[in-house]
Amino acid sequence: MATTDKKILSRIYVVSIFFGIMGLAIAAQIARIQFVEGDEYRAKAEQRIFRTQVVDANRGNLYDANGQLLATSISKYDIRFDAVAPSDKDFNAGVDKLSSQLSRKLNKPKSFYLKKFRRARATNSRYLKIASDVGYSDLMEIKSFALFNRGAYRGGLIVEPHVVREYPLGKMAERLVGYDEPGKAGVGLEGAYSTFLKGENGSRLVQKISGNQWKPIDNVNEIEPQDGLDVYSTIDVNMQDVAHHALLEQLEYFEADHGTAVVMEVATGEIKALSNLGRASSGKYYEKRNYALWESHEPGSTFKLMSVIAALEDKVVDTSTVFDTQGGKISYYGRNVRDSKYGGYGKISVAKAFEVSSNTALVQMIQDNYSSGPERYVDRLYSMNLHKKLELPIIGEGRPFIPHPDDQSWSGLSLPWMGFGYGVQLTPLQTLTFYNAVANDGVMVKPRLIKEVRSKGKTIEQYDREILNPSICSQETIDKVKVMMENVVRRGTADNLYSKDFSMAGKTGTCQTEYWKSSGNYIASFAGYFPADKPLYSCIVVIHKPDVKKGYYGNIVAGPVFKKIAQKIYASNPQSNEVAIPQSQPEPVIENINAYYTSVQKEHKTFPDVTGMDAMDAITILENLGARVIIKGKGKVKGQSIKAGLPISKSQQIILTLS
Repeated sequence: MATTDKKILSRIYVVSIFFGIMGLAIAAQIARIQFVEGDEYRAKAEQRIFRTQVVDANRGNLYDANGQLLATSISKYDIRFDAVAPSDKDFNAGVDKLSSQLSRKLNKPKSFYLKKFRRARATNSRYLKIASDVGYSDLMEIKSFALFNRGAYRGGLIVEPHVVREYPLGKMAERLVGYDEPGKAGVGLEGAYSTFLKGENGSRLVQKISGNQWKPIDNVNEIEPQDGLDVYSTIDVNMQDVAHHALLEQLEYFEADHGTAVVMEVATGEIKALSNLGRASSGKYYEKRNYALWESHEPGSTFKLMSVIAALEDKVVDTSTVFDTQGGKISYYGRNVRDSKYGGYGKISVAKAFEVSSNTALVQMIQDNYSSGPERYVDRLYSMNLHKKLELPIIGEGRPFIPHPDDQSWSGLSLPWMGFGYGVQLTPLQTLTFYNAVANDGVMVKPRLIKEVRSKGKTIEQYDREILNPSICSQETIDKVKVMMENVVRRGTADNLYSKDFSMAGKTGTCQTEYWKSSGNYIASFAGYFPADKPLYSCIVVIHKPDVKKGYYGNIVAGPVFKKIAQKIYASNPQSNEVAIPQSQPEPVIENINAYYTSVQKEHKTFPDVTGMDAMDAITILENLGARVIIKGKGKVKGQSIKAGLPISKSQQIILTLS
């Protein structure tokens, strides 16, 4: 028995020692967690309850060259309710009136909100959704309602701001203006200049509540977001409107697949209008792709200008050199080159061949003079930058293709085919850049889409013209081809565009896609400049796959678009009148926006009356006075939150309600 007791006692000692050691180990671990790793674990625990949430910055505004809005950011707000925050006294005293006020504001029955609030209170809901995408003026009104006017802690009001990007032009120039969305490659101007526009995001602290939802701790941000800079583009909204509708009208009539129209200022390279329209399955047209920049294709006869300049520069021909069109058909390696005129043009000069766009004459011009050394012709084209991309900031530029005799793909057909615009590829914008250089007396300037970057009205960065090639050819050659291009309109393939009251110069293009297959699909184009004697603007119009039953030649399909754009931009030039505005009274609406814009450069102390004006014009005027403008709706201004004649202070906010 004594032996048994000793064994039991020994086991008790062992167990006691074991538990003692275990206790010491646990105590040591608790001490280590508490004092050594405590901060880390406390931080992890807090992260499960609290976290920092990003607050998006307002993107800067995107303007046209005249200060009209192309894109702007507007703050919108989601309103939620923390049913636990108010005391019983405050909740019971205010919920009935709050429900009535929300009913009138949001057009739902009072009973709907009353029931919603009482259910949330009973279930301790801390994140009840009340309204989404509320504008600033509506938010201010809702914050003044019963119970909500007590704020976040006593009234349970939760305000969650977010930014919405709005485009006043709507679908017009949609692809050009573009977008810059998370997870996607930036498109158009929005994407190209996102570095300036995006600003710096802020942050706020949020708390995890039931339902795996996160509620802001306060209605004030920890770090306020910094708004982006404003970008002023080269686009002129009025010219864009002209180009868009002229192109759309022609696409609809000819039931074409797609088309583009671009207007460039000759001296500076500034793109003033860029319209791209493609046909949907419904038959309607919209901005599907930036065809002017992206689509590299065979240019056809518009490339004959490049061939003629090369031949004149190399002095292998002169404008008076004669070629026999050989009955309108000539063959190379079993492939036929034909003139559009049956039977050809007989024996004609280079100048005449260019005017009437004779394929046979101009192909002979290239083949006869360069066949023994085709690299001389191609190198001349290279010297005029035709093989290089323009390297614009907008992504997606098509790659030009000018084959070289060293290429494996080079064949006996390559040289003659290049002579009349086949076997090469250029985008419409690349072609226009060359034509613009001719209008600019040989100086090739890079197309430009941005004028300057501003912050609160102050210029941060300014952009000037960039020269790609100071001289694509001699002035002698430029002078000759300018006369030829003007004669194309006077008496050549584009004589249907001629007007004695308005001068234009250019070249028609009619390119059959897959020429060797006689596919039946065509690309109609016209490239040139206006006015012919003192060029101000260059322009290209390219229309793909028009209905051949209605027409497919460049002078019939694309030329009229060019003419309409040219006449409306240059010929329609209304005069601005100076208007005196009394300083002591609210400024009246002036129909001539240019005069109005000039007048507000003076020191004003009161808000003007902008009702009845286009939104973009009103915003330009008010922002020029230093006000911050919020817009609601689209169209013309039908109301303004601050009455005309009231004092104005810098950065004061005004809300414009549009019709």
